[in-house]
Amino acid sequence: MKRDNLSLRLRTVAAHIHREAVMADIGSDHAYLPCYLILEHQVVYAIAGEVNEGPYQSALHEVQAANLQNKISVRKGDGLDILSPNEADVITICGMGGQLISSILEKGKTKIEGVKRLVLQPNVGADTVRKWLMKENWILVHEEIIKEDGKIYEVLVADWDKKEQQPYSEKEELELLLGPFLMKEKNEAFVEKWKGELHQWEKILQQMERSESPDLAERKASLQKRIDSVKEELSL
Repeated sequence: MKRDNLSLRLRTVAAHIHREAVMADIGSDHAYLPCYLILEHQVVYAIAGEVNEGPYQSALHEVQAANLQNKISVRKGDGLDILSPNEADVITICGMGGQLISSILEKGKTKIEGVKRLVLQPNVGADTVRKWLMKENWILVHEEIIKEDGKIYEVLVADWDKKEQQPYSEKEELELLLGPFLMKEKNEAFVEKWKGELHQWEKILQQMERSESPDLAERKASLQKRIDSVKEELSL
């Protein structure tokens, strides 16, 4: 692979991986991220995991084409099943929904022993990932939100460090949804994402308002509260 061809999304993930680390990329697809990190001499060894045969073969081909077989282990298996405890310092999981990322981490909790950092890039449902991290005492230390090729991506970085404190305040519920670090920065991608979400929520609320079902009252109140909170945060 050409180093300068790595997507902005994956370069953003790569920027948060410790130098001299052993990293494992779960759902690695073509193994672009592990290949890039090895070629840049950023990590000393990488593991690329794939559950499906097609992407697994693509990863094997990419690693072989770059002549990195001695630096990257390509493994076929479900989620964190490909790892042994204390085998990796950093785990990345990118390009999946937040619910799937959380379930992979939950199912593979015993395999995370020894891991110092998780770098996670959910395509949707980042709040689900934040909630899992907080429940399991991982400390969210950084977040980024970027736009690439018309799509908006969030990157969450969490460390296993009991000396650090969770970054949430009295606005915890809203911070879990929007991201405590992203709320402080409020860059263009952040504002665009949540304006789009507000538009969708307001359409849903209008549909609910047309319904006479009493069962919707609680859901309508909850959705209205969320809309009001996000509007206030965006100063709309």
